[in-house]
Amino acid sequence: MKMVANRRPRLAQGVIDELKRQIGTGILPPKSQLPTEPQLERQFSVSRTVVREAIAELRAAGLVTPIQGKGMFVTDAISRPSVLLTPIELESVPQTLELIEFRMGVEVEAAGIAAYRRSASQEEAIRVAHHEMARRVELSEPTVETDFLFHRAIATATNNRYFAEALNRYGQRSIPRGQFPTLPDANSKTYLAGVLAEHERVLDAISDQDPEAARLAMRDHLVASQKRYRRLAR
Repeated sequence: MKMVANRRPRLAQGVIDELKRQIGTGILPPKSQLPTEPQLERQFSVSRTVVREAIAELRAAGLVTPIQGKGMFVTDAISRPSVLLTPIELESVPQTLELIEFRMGVEVEAAGIAAYRRSASQEEAIRVAHHEMARRVELSEPTVETDFLFHRAIATATNNRYFAEALNRYGQRSIPRGQFPTLPDANSKTYLAGVLAEHERVLDAISDQDPEAARLAMRDHLVASQKRYRRLAR
């Protein structure tokens, strides 16, 4: 059992190292599209789970970003400005990481339960929140509120009041970028398009009534956020 548990990180690290090398040497230049997940699976002879773990790590490092409906693209990391946080923001990083960790414990399972228990009207509420966030991104309007409404709608769709109560306890504060307004990505359309793409995976899995896909999509979404804010704590 221990050997199996230790095997996946090594596989993922191999994918990460090779893709970093290709990005660093210009084989995958800025703004170029990464191969699709099935292509990467074949290229590296690994599972989709390993590919997604590697991509999540590259995204957390700011090397790639998803574009909704198109795929994963290499960012222009060299030209991206350095992140300078205010003292208050720096103090918020540990609490933000704790809250994301808590959300993973709650929301991953909530997504799975919502996938098989949601009503048609509850599914529509999740979809409406998603589309409203997309509209606000397009208009460069604030999105923290609609981001939270998307997650709360999923919690409500579990039809277990404790999931919704857990999210309501923290409200919009549970959306990390709301606590870091000076981050370049906080209002970046490119970054927010990536968030929307992750939300869409969760929504599609819930719509398809696929609990395991919903759990995986929500975990991937929150892990990407967790890794991003861990980098700020270094």
